[in-house]
Formats: sequence, C-alpha cells, structure tokens
Amino acid sequence: MIFKKQSGPAPCGSNPDSLAGRLFVAAFMLFALLLSPTDPALGASSYVVTETVETIEYELFEPAARAKPAAAIDEFGPFRVVATDTVEMSGTVDSYTPDLFHRMLVRYPGIKRIEMIDCDGSVDEQANLKLARMIRRAGISTHVPAHGSVRSGAVELFLAGLSRSAHPQAEFIVHSWIDEDGREANDFPASDPVHAEYLDYYAEMGVPAPMAKAFYALTNSVPFSEQLRLSQSDMARLHLLH
Repeated sequence: MIFKKQSGPAPCGSNPDSLAGRLFVAAFMLFALLLSPTDPALGASSYVVTETVETIEYELFEPAARAKPAAAIDEFGPFRVVATDTVEMSGTVDSYTPDLFHRMLVRYPGIKRIEMIDCDGSVDEQANLKLARMIRRAGISTHVPAHGSVRSGAVELFLAGLSRSAHPQAEFIVHSWIDEDGREANDFPASDPVHAEYLDYYAEMGVPAPMAKAFYALTNSVPFSEQLRLSQSDMARLHLLH
C-alpha cells in the first residue's frame, strides 16, 4: 500500500510529539496492518496467484474379446480341437456334452485321440455314460498326460478309450457314487441291481471281470465326500491301461 504525503498544516492531534499524536499514529499503523494486501477488496492493491495445471491427454481402448489359445483350432464345450486327429478335454460333463461331442465329430471326423488334461467328472451320470459309449464307437483312444488329472466320473470316461494310456505323473481320483436321494453305493446291498450298471459298463469297455469288481470295490471304499488318489501304476495293476 502507498501512503501519499500531505502538504499544509498537520491535522489536529497529528503532532507526533504529543500523547494524542502518538495514539493517532499507533491507531493508523494498526489500521494499515489489518488491511492485508491479499484482501481481494483492495482492488489494485491486491495480487492474484496464478496456478499452472498440467493437462494429460489419454485414449480409451475397448478390451479385445478373449482369443482362443493359439494352439486351438476349435472348441466344443470341454473339448478343444488342437489337431485334426486330437482334442484336449478339460472341465465337466453335463447333459449338453454328448451333443457337443457329436457336432465335433461331424466337423472333424478324423479325431482319434483325447488328451484328458483336467477332467473333474460329471453332473449327469447318464450323459457321462452316453458320451463314453460314443467315444468307444468312434474308435477314439484316451490319454492322460503329465500332471493331467482325471477325477470321479471322468475315470469311467477314460475307460471308454479304444486304447488307454497315462503318463507316470498323471493322477486318477475316485470315490463312491451318490444318487439324487443322497444314497451312496454302500447303502445298497451287494445283490442290488444298481451295481450291475457299472459292472456291465466295465465289461463293455473290456475290463476283465475280476479287475472290474476289484476296481468297483476300491472306488466305493471311499465316501463320496472324500477322495482316493490312484497313480498310473495303480491303474496298470488293475489292468485299466492298455
């Protein structure tokens, strides 16, 4: 702030040597101090702070649809066609899977091998057995590669292969079956016809009767809520590989 020097006689009470003068000067200085130069009401006596804000420009890109793995030619539910004669299987068999398998064979009739990568069974046992018989009729072999895992009803599916093989590091997980009422295999007497469906299926797939009975008993020795791990060597001892 700029104070303009006055000319002429000093105003009354402005003599700095008098008490009144000193009080006047002190009051005037206090008034000047209170009028901060940052007060916007002071017009030309105020100042403006200018802030520079950096502007960042960017572009938005829509995410591309997830591409199929480069090695896959086509996909049908749990099946991935990786060559004209080979498919990989991962996932669960449901009521739609047999139809998807049929469509795959129509488009790729030369398929002769299923690599079972990570197969956790089925949610529809009848569909699972139907699919198994389709595999056998088509003359397709099954194989479990290193670190492959075949579990629950998928083991029955593995047995459908015209030839069946597994890497030494493959695993098979079995347990008892369970019906829609929550009853497990051991809830039925050995003479009950319900067991014949599985034993007949094993015989149909070429498993010798003694081995079929031993495998079925081993499977049902474990409750549905638990798991029994079988190695490639275990499967070979049961004559389930050939």
